[in-house]
Amino acid sequence: MKCGVIDIGSNSMRLTVYDAGKKTFRILFKEKLMTSLASYVEFGALSPEGIESACGGLREFRERLDVLEIRDVCVFATASLRNITNTEEALNQIYEKTGFVVEVISGYEEALYGFTGAMCDVPVSDGIFTDIGGASTEISVFCGGKIRSAESFPIGSLKLYRDCVRNIVPGKGSFKRIEDQIEGQLKDRKFFCQTDAGAQMVCIGGTARAAVKLAGKIFNLPAEQNHISKKQLDRLCATLFKADKAACDLILKAAPERIHTLIPGMMILKYVADRFGISGMIVSRYSVREGYLCQKIQTEI
Repeated sequence: MKCGVIDIGSNSMRLTVYDAGKKTFRILFKEKLMTSLASYVEFGALSPEGIESACGGLREFRERLDVLEIRDVCVFATASLRNITNTEEALNQIYEKTGFVVEVISGYEEALYGFTGAMCDVPVSDGIFTDIGGASTEISVFCGGKIRSAESFPIGSLKLYRDCVRNIVPGKGSFKRIEDQIEGQLKDRKFFCQTDAGAQMVCIGGTARAAVKLAGKIFNLPAEQNHISKKQLDRLCATLFKADKAACDLILKAAPERIHTLIPGMMILKYVADRFGISGMIVSRYSVREGYLCQKIQTEI
């Protein structure tokens, strides 16, 4: 069957169209819109402009789906609509203006779907799974291909930028504010002790993808390589965290749409990598949408 899955994230909105069977799937089409919904949150609520941004993105996707003659479509939202005070109002307005019924998934479901999607692509049975989004970060410890523990935290690349950074890239004060927020959310979490040092970290999300892309430029890695060592990650972070012209030029060449959010996101990534003592990181081609497809749609085929 042909079906579409739309993921309303805090930084971007993504549509993927699949040809799916009971146990297999093939990606036919995908598109991303940078809607930056987290930047429209005011006093904890998504503003009318933010709701309209979400509606505008969904209307664009509706046009693509109509052209492709895709009728079976599932739409879910993560922290973009989960971590606001006016979730029901936003859902009602989105339905009235677009006709889409949006499912708001929990932090644990987001971690589960992200892990499930990643495991469709990355053959790692034991390690750490990390998904750094715009307004939340999901971290899981897994063994034997199954999640042992999973948590979702209300910090993300766009949220940290909005809360802590006054210019395009962080200055000294911004770095300190970001560090304090990361420490405040993650410092006392016990799951950092639940895996052996030297484990692999499997990642999804735009920050991790950009990290591997930037590392490829610095270390002349093959374009198709999806992994880097901890030493390469550390050297990349050292370059980016100077937040100077060279760092900005590097981001603009490889991931220009993340010029303002990449450094905050990389600060979360490095903190998690340091705390777990990983040996390296692998970035999956798949993500929460593929996990949602496996867990929610293929089980009904």
